[in-house]
Formats: sequence, C-alpha cells, structure tokens
Amino acid sequence: MASGRSFDPWSEGFPWREVMEHVLGTASRPGPMVAGIGVPVDVAEVEDAYIIYAVIPGVEPQALDLQVEDDRIVLRGEVREPALEGQWVSRERRFGRFQRTVVLPGPINPEHAEAHYEHGVLVIHLPKATGARARRIPVRGV
Repeated sequence: MASGRSFDPWSEGFPWREVMEHVLGTASRPGPMVAGIGVPVDVAEVEDAYIIYAVIPGVEPQALDLQVEDDRIVLRGEVREPALEGQWVSRERRFGRFQRTVVLPGPINPEHAEAHYEHGVLVIHLPKATGARARRIPVRGV
C-alpha cells in the first residue's frame, strides 16, 4: 500500500479484501477491488432543521430504508452489481449492502421529515424539535 496516505484500519469502507488478497497473493483481478460500501454524508444545520446529504449512486430510491431512532438517522440499502457477460478489467465502484447511522446534535421532529433522491444524492430534511431550536436570549442591564 504505497498510496502516501496514513494507514487507518478503522476507517469506514476500508478495502480489507484487497489487502488480504495482496498479502495472501490470491488477487484474481487487476486493479483495486473494494468489498462492501461506505456512504459518505454531510450534515448541515440551519435555524430550524438539520439537512443530511448522503452520496449513494446507483440505488433505486424505493430500495432505501430510512428510519429515525431518537436523535439518530439510520440509512440502509444495497447497491447492486451490474450484470456482466465478460470479465472486469478494473473495479473501483463499491457494491453490496450498507448501513449508515448519523447521530444528530439535537432532537428532531420525525413527523415532518422529508427525503428526496436526485442524481445519486439523498437529501434528508429533518426539522428540529420545537424545544431544540436556537433562540436569542436578550441580556438586560440592572
């Protein structure tokens, strides 16, 4: 692994299969082969909501399972490998089941949550619970 990056064995989506095949000398395909799939997410906070952007190309929206559990969102799904009659020359895309849990900094109102999927990006809009919204507290002099 001479990529110049620091080694982090616990990072999500680390290509364990590729490493083991390299160590054992059993690599059967040229190029990188990545097992499993990691889902990169960005979380934004606006005045009245949290917005999650999850990058999941190649998934049908109806195949995504999105659940709210207290102050966390659990995203599950599967990226299916395309059918191929030939053989792979190189493999860099990731296929397989995934689960990603995102812990939010505060409580949300799940009844008004919305999600849409466009161009491989899942956007989840999660309104903050009424009591969790930021508010300015005026400071009075004595």
